Amino acid sequence: SVLENFVGRDFLPRGSGIVTRRPLILQLIFSKTEYAEFLHCKSKKFTDFDEVRQEIEAETDRVTGTNKGISPVPINLRVYSPHVLNLTLIDLPGITKVPVGDQPPDIEYQIKDMILQFISRESSLILAVTPANMDLANSDALKLAKEVDPQGLRTIGVITKLDLMDEGTDARDVLENKLLPLRRGYIGVVNRSQKDIEGKKDIRAALAAERK
Repeated sequence: SVLENFVGRDFLPRGSGIVTRRPLILQLIFSKTEYAEFLHCKSKKFTDFDEVRQEIEAETDRVTGTNKGISPVPINLRVYSPHVLNLTLIDLPGITKVPVGDQPPDIEYQIKDMILQFISRESSLILAVTPANMDLANSDALKLAKEVDPQGLRTIGVITKLDLMDEGTDARDVLENKLLPLRRGYIGVVNRSQKDIEGKKDIRAALAAERK
């Protein structure tokens, strides 16, 4: 997850299909000690980030049910750490085309509306995440960003899966901001694969591998 790279910790739910089913408002606060707390259970400090993940999953299910439903009601999480900058990030559901489980027939439009509510704010920067093995012209993230930021003034392109590009191809033109220019440009990242996650490769090992 791109968001976990900001924190340097594993704490987000994992799995196939739509995993983020409620907006997660993540406030990072620089602190000498490392812990997390939720707005819905302020009295508890979480020092085990596996428990943070479990709490996100439980709080998601409490509002949306356990069968892939979604809700625009956000989860508010603060992470205090010596490894972060003071910053607020919002994790939103990825766009899904076909409803599963308890999802309504118009799930795609509900998610788009939810995303647009957040990214329409002029004070927000948009992290538009697109895998490197997808044509930028087909990026749902960049398409939505362009709807509210047509000049590309507050959109940052994030290109993932650089290690999965076909042999003989590269993302140089994208990363050099030549293909679909954005004022703030693009950054390339190599996140963990599902195999890495299942093999318990932690976020710090992944960041070290990315630097190589």
